[in-house]
Amino acid sequence: MCAIPRKGIIIRVTNWEYARLEYRSAGTLGTDRFMDWTATFHHPGGVLRWGTDERFDDLRHLNRAGAAGWQAYDRAVIHVKDEPHRLSSVTYSMRRPIPVEGV
Repeated sequence: MCAIPRKGIIIRVTNWEYARLEYRSAGTLGTDRFMDWTATFHHPGGVLRWGTDERFDDLRHLNRAGAAGWQAYDRAVIHVKDEPHRLSSVTYSMRRPIPVEGV
């Protein structure tokens, strides 16, 4: 079976499901208020709270998502107003192929 028929229509196209990993500053008080980070994973099955870290460590959560087949394709950051050296939030857009049965 040819993957590309004569008329230019592709038979086998990858279908994706999408998710988002939000890594946000969690603290609100004290001098270390931007040191604690909360990871939340939004996916088609709902919202998962992946815990709070005492310091910025998003790699652990990215590896967890990667182990489940998710791949990051975009990253967006938000800085604290008037403090360019402090992050407030990092969001990763993720996707993974939906398995096709019978192919």
